[in-house]
Amino acid sequence: MADDDRSPEEEFQELMRRLMSGDTSGIDPEQLSRLSGMQIDPAMLQQVMNQLQGAFSGTQEGVDWSLAERQALHIANQDGLGVTTGQRTDLDQAFMLAGLWLGEATTISDLPRPPRAVTRGAWVSATLPVWQELAEPVATSIADALTTALGQQAPEDMQDMIAGAGRLMRTVGGSLFATQLGHVVGRLSTEVVGGGDVGIPLMPDGDAAILPQNFADFGRDLEIPDDQLALYLATRELAHARLFRHARWLRLHVISQVRDFAHGIRVDTDALEELASRFDPSQPDELRGALESGALLPDRSEEQTAALTRLENLLATIEGWVDVVTEDATSRLPSAARIAEAVRRRRAVGGPAEQALGSLVGLELRPRRMREAAAMWRAVTAAVGVEGRDALWDYPDLMPSSDDIDDPAALIARVTAASRGEAAPADAMDDALAQLLAEEASGGRPDAEDSAPADRAGAAGATDAATPATADQADESGSAGADDSGPRADPDDDAAPGDQRPV
Repeated sequence: MADDDRSPEEEFQELMRRLMSGDTSGIDPEQLSRLSGMQIDPAMLQQVMNQLQGAFSGTQEGVDWSLAERQALHIANQDGLGVTTGQRTDLDQAFMLAGLWLGEATTISDLPRPPRAVTRGAWVSATLPVWQELAEPVATSIADALTTALGQQAPEDMQDMIAGAGRLMRTVGGSLFATQLGHVVGRLSTEVVGGGDVGIPLMPDGDAAILPQNFADFGRDLEIPDDQLALYLATRELAHARLFRHARWLRLHVISQVRDFAHGIRVDTDALEELASRFDPSQPDELRGALESGALLPDRSEEQTAALTRLENLLATIEGWVDVVTEDATSRLPSAARIAEAVRRRRAVGGPAEQALGSLVGLELRPRRMREAAAMWRAVTAAVGVEGRDALWDYPDLMPSSDDIDDPAALIARVTAASRGEAAPADAMDDALAQLLAEEASGGRPDAEDSAPADRAGAAGATDAATPATADQADESGSAGADDSGPRADPDDDAAPGDQRPV
């Protein structure tokens, strides 16, 4: 059959066969123009074909994240404004004074590089590597689901051809997701005021930044003097950046927990197949809307819910510390309380782009227990001071847990005991460990009644020998437990604080 005698459907099938087999030669707009009978825009299809040909001819595996960068920068720079000399000078002065105030509110040291004022596009370029790392598990899941759906829906006579198209479909699915992620990040660049606004460490280590254009939008309806608003937000941004710079392990800890959640995401294949059955290539908005609305992500599993709860508690612990330190550092500002409440409300609700991000990757980055965590840090500060409070960020095993947010009393008891060089009071973990060691020593017999009478007698004798003297005996001898029959602990041997509580 001559090429000119083929129907548009046959032309399209031939085109797909050539792509699936890796033959991308000779595909041109004239050939695509024959598909007009299928009501497919040849210009749009030409762009798709160029991308597919690149997938076959290129050596890159996985998602082409340059698509996300181009899309995000396009949106960020559409209405983006440069940073004027006056804005840069005002923010530099705010950062300088904020650094001095923070020196009185925390023992965590200053940043190695000066903070800066940045444009929306510069924020996108600085933060995109972290977005890529967080979103990669979701992109891979969507790409794999597209491959599976294609194999299940293809006719029997096309299965052999489909079997070799895994790389192609992964590239197409990953590219589609990357484009949507770029769209969301670009929109987010129009909302955030600083590098720490989202709560996760997006900026490079040791960097702090404020976006003057978004700062002006944020303060427009607050009726608060710009200099006070700039001082407060600069202090908060510096506190956030200082914390992640000081606790080097914290950045990896947060990102790991986000990835733990993302790795559990699975695409709803039923929703994907239902969408594919009615998908019109000339109307791509439906697929784009499904991705951004979260329609392709099923309900969270129990494991995902648990991972999200852990992440929320971690972010609340971080944000609570930042709140307390910022409040102490900005106590001189007359409008500090009003600004703090506005920031908390904004952080709790999130903007449209942050909500779109939650739909795209199924992840909400809004800590729900920030006020409770701030109250915990305030109680710790009152009990052991600024230095004792900030020392809890020195090592991962010292950081407060979700139980400490619920009841700070146990945390305060541990910290105050450590500050006096004493052993921490026993808690549930200590009791469980003591019981485990006791069972191990008794050969795995937790019930003392199961031991032989002779063993019990020996144990009783050993107990009598090790039992300290009574109060009366102590008064007579001047020292309780002065029996020399067993070794005594040296009272000068102080345990190191880090060794006081098993972890």
